[in-house]
Amino acid sequence: MESKVTIIGGGLAGSAAALELVARDIPVVLREMRPNKMTPAHSTGELAEPVCSNSFGSMRNFSANGLLMSEMELLGCELLQIAKSNAVPAGQALAVDRLGFSSAVTKSLEQNPNIELKRGEITKIPRDTIVILASGPLTSDALMADIKSIAGCDGLYFFDATSPTVTLESLDMSRAFWANRRDPDGDDYLNCPLEIDEFNLFHKALADAERVDIKDFEPDKLFESCLPIEIIAMRDSEAMRFGPMKPVGLSHPETGEKYYAIVQLRREDKEGRHLNLVGFQTRLKYPEQKRIFSMIPALKDAKFVRYGHMHKNFFMDAPKLLDEYLRLKSDSNIFTAGQVTGGEGYLEAIAQGTCAGINVARIINEKEPILFPKETILGSFASSLINFEGKSFQPMKVNFGMVPPLEKRIRGRRERREKLAERSLDILSKFIADNNLA
Repeated sequence: MESKVTIIGGGLAGSAAALELVARDIPVVLREMRPNKMTPAHSTGELAEPVCSNSFGSMRNFSANGLLMSEMELLGCELLQIAKSNAVPAGQALAVDRLGFSSAVTKSLEQNPNIELKRGEITKIPRDTIVILASGPLTSDALMADIKSIAGCDGLYFFDATSPTVTLESLDMSRAFWANRRDPDGDDYLNCPLEIDEFNLFHKALADAERVDIKDFEPDKLFESCLPIEIIAMRDSEAMRFGPMKPVGLSHPETGEKYYAIVQLRREDKEGRHLNLVGFQTRLKYPEQKRIFSMIPALKDAKFVRYGHMHKNFFMDAPKLLDEYLRLKSDSNIFTAGQVTGGEGYLEAIAQGTCAGINVARIINEKEPILFPKETILGSFASSLINFEGKSFQPMKVNFGMVPPLEKRIRGRRERREKLAERSLDILSKFIADNNLA
């Protein structure tokens, strides 16, 4: 068998796996088809490019995402450190300079002598080496056909959407203010308010707007936590006003004025020149995006540097196809990581790539692969994917419902989650020491 590990896909999961393996002196061949062959969502050929939001989610331990971040820090995850060194202000969330982050990851991987980066589409999975399949939700048709052949199944899919990005200099700052609803002294988000009449006109235009026709589009294949803004608008105006446009906790820092609805924008780069519309994923036609989003008073003359779009995402039926280590049941030499597993989220992809790298390194060093403790988000997430018992398997993000409850009942939600986090980190610290994972 080939001594080098082949990683298919240079996204977040594949990049995390590569960094984990070379940190353990395991040589890697990293296959990435971009920029030779682009996807409907990527803009560059850089590795680990965030294609939707630039946010990795909350850093607070009493959120499942924040706990997972803390667990990854205990493991010394290099990709997470690169993200933090390219962070932009986002309140209690970790958001990155989109291009700065992916450029830094690309440089780190390209300059590592133990990584052989091969650009160009790969259509078949190598069978003479251990493989980490991290080709992502936008796996090419040819490779997807080979995956289906090896796994003996059809692929599943859902539709995902991205939000538009505008330039700061094009905005009317007399109709906007910097603030953070969770921090009275914070100024991480640009808030663009609408009065009731402005909101009603905006809502009607959005609900009636022209949308892009997508082949095989099925509304029930939309990922519920990332719905296009126009779909939310079609459901109910209040769904918008208490969803992505909620004014709760926000008032003008100088006048104290409160507003009927607010659109929040978040920095996309360290300089703050580009801002994305938070929660405004869309499949509107590009001229419609320009027309309708310019109805937001602060965006009346906005210059759009990137429009939102929708794409079809591939994933596998994890309960049927994957074992407890997220390997294909049909071939234990093929590990999976990232959104192909049915895991959803940037941090989740990094975590799965890191875990795959750890276990592949163990196998190469003639050790048994490991399962992370069920009390940790790392362990409970993988277990939840393969042990899903619902009627129809759908992509999932981490949540506290995945971990076993505390022995002693705690009433307060935040207090309970803080105790779950404390338990997790204590158990993981011992697990890392016992298995020499640091």
